[in-house]
Amino acid sequence: MNQALHGLWPAILLPLSVDGKIDNPRAIEHGKRMLAAGCDGITLFGSTGEGPAFSNSERKALLEVFLASGVRPDQIIVTITNCVIADAIDLGRHAAALGCHRQMFMPPFYFRHLPDAGIIESVSQVIRGIDDHALKLLLYHFPSLSGVSFSHASISTLVERHPEQVIGVKDSSNDLECSLALIRAFPKLSIMVGAEPQVGITMCAGGAGSINGLGNISPGLMRRIVSAPTEVTPEDEKLVLALLAPFALVPGVPFVSVYKTMLAEQTGDDFWLNVRVPLSPLDSSEAKIVRNGYRGLNASERELFGETCETNS
Repeated sequence: MNQALHGLWPAILLPLSVDGKIDNPRAIEHGKRMLAAGCDGITLFGSTGEGPAFSNSERKALLEVFLASGVRPDQIIVTITNCVIADAIDLGRHAAALGCHRQMFMPPFYFRHLPDAGIIESVSQVIRGIDDHALKLLLYHFPSLSGVSFSHASISTLVERHPEQVIGVKDSSNDLECSLALIRAFPKLSIMVGAEPQVGITMCAGGAGSINGLGNISPGLMRRIVSAPTEVTPEDEKLVLALLAPFALVPGVPFVSVYKTMLAEQTGDDFWLNVRVPLSPLDSSEAKIVRNGYRGLNASERELFGETCETNS
């Protein structure tokens, strides 16, 4: 495998108080539970982790807490997405100084339908500003959320400009053909897919792995798929779809709130229901649908987590 990054790196949910403050002990416990279940690492401050809702000082502080707890720098991808280029650079420099060279960046998204030239220059300015020869940057492609797309031409230009720093794409397009096209066009880049049902398929085609949200709920399941994509069982395929079914039952609600409701049900800790504005928790009827869907799985802890991790449920 010639990619610079591969494996399973869940975009972790962050536990928040009612007033939106990060609960550090719960965050560390959750991150370490992912690692104990066999994840290659964790991704901080992605969209699943409500990253853009937090200030630079909050993000820096939590990264330092994770490292102080014993999580290694090479076990963390730091998402530096920010609408202000200087702030993204600030986050990238801070992470790099702490040894966290794996980073992920989505270009500023307050304007829609950006030209390739602007997208390319925004990434280039961030890379030049961080000024870290060891930087390994993933381009964060999530057009349905951000309205910003990385074309093949823009990716090619960025790889030509920064061949040591641009190491891959995190594709959250939920479009299988888009992911496969990226893999075909850029076989040396790490194409990390976010759509869980497509992970095995894309890895068999040359994809490098996955950064996803479902790993928060079932890291052992996703670990099995990433470890042996050619041998995914029908039972595991069905379990992935069953875990994702509540999203179709409560359409239009924030996916973060759905995942947090599932995690609250799984752990028995309703602290996980809290989100930071502008998101909001599910209403009682929506939450009931999600909780009942999770209870109806009849999946064992071993099926979801493997043999090395325990839940509180």
